[in-house]
Amino acid sequence: MNPKLAKVDKALAALERRASSCDLCPRRCGVDRSRGETGFCGSGSQAGVSSALLHYGEEPVLSGDGGPPGPGSGTVFFTGCNLKCLFCQNYQISWQRRGRIVDDAALAGLYLDLQDRGAYNINLVSPTHVVLPILRALRIALRRGLSLPLIWNSNGYERIDVVETLAGIVDIYLPDMKYFSSRASARYSDAPDYFENAAAALQEMYVQQPDLELDDHGIALRGMIVRHLVLPGGAQDSTAVLDWMARTLSPAVAVSLMSQYHPCHRAPEDIRRPLSPAEYRAVLDRAKELGFLHLFAQPELFAPDEHLIPDFERKDPFPWKP
Repeated sequence: MNPKLAKVDKALAALERRASSCDLCPRRCGVDRSRGETGFCGSGSQAGVSSALLHYGEEPVLSGDGGPPGPGSGTVFFTGCNLKCLFCQNYQISWQRRGRIVDDAALAGLYLDLQDRGAYNINLVSPTHVVLPILRALRIALRRGLSLPLIWNSNGYERIDVVETLAGIVDIYLPDMKYFSSRASARYSDAPDYFENAAAALQEMYVQQPDLELDDHGIALRGMIVRHLVLPGGAQDSTAVLDWMARTLSPAVAVSLMSQYHPCHRAPEDIRRPLSPAEYRAVLDRAKELGFLHLFAQPELFAPDEHLIPDFERKDPFPWKP
């Protein structure tokens, strides 16, 4: 029997009763999701899925660096979100929830199909608000032979007690640490308590999976990578995030510093412009000064047609390849 199965059963036993007055994320909406009621995230008792595909645009240790026909990361994009940033590049699925509702067996089938297609891992994008259907489907898939590393690809706005239940289930944590400033998180994500919740969650993730371990081909088997997107005018907040990570986690934690910001959806006027190369360079220089051992960086400047924004109206939301 797969050793993860007992851990999944234990996690579900701890979490399922909470769906009747949902407090599975820091929003604590209190709706009865077991009866299909929806709160801030817009999701009821089952998961909504927009796309399930081999993705080549993640960090090279997750999706490889060669693009097709390489295996890629077996990525499942869930609809809805418990954060809903005003500038979200995935707004078609996070805000507009474009996709389809799938039952647990169908979701398990998506995991297994991606494994059959040679995926390096199962990459769950925006999983926080659908943790219950994810785990129920995982139980089915594990019984049917799923064996790939599981990636928890989240916005970081998590309950620490929920993250604790994922110990031994999640192999790779891929959280955002979006903000240090409560003013910024309130303005852009309606979440003034973002940092306090994300900080606690990331510390627990790092306890569970501190070391980035790679196979012989340079693909991650377990560990943690923290993503941070630099916002226009936000270099000071970004350096505060990096300082916190180096001080509270460790310079050994893997960091992915992203420059791909592009004004999307409802981005307010103060960030309705591209990120400048100088802003990104200042933050990147600080990351280097702090001595992060595993630092993933992006170009300082993208061409106008290279902003990396997916289009979930397409069968392949990612027309660009690495």
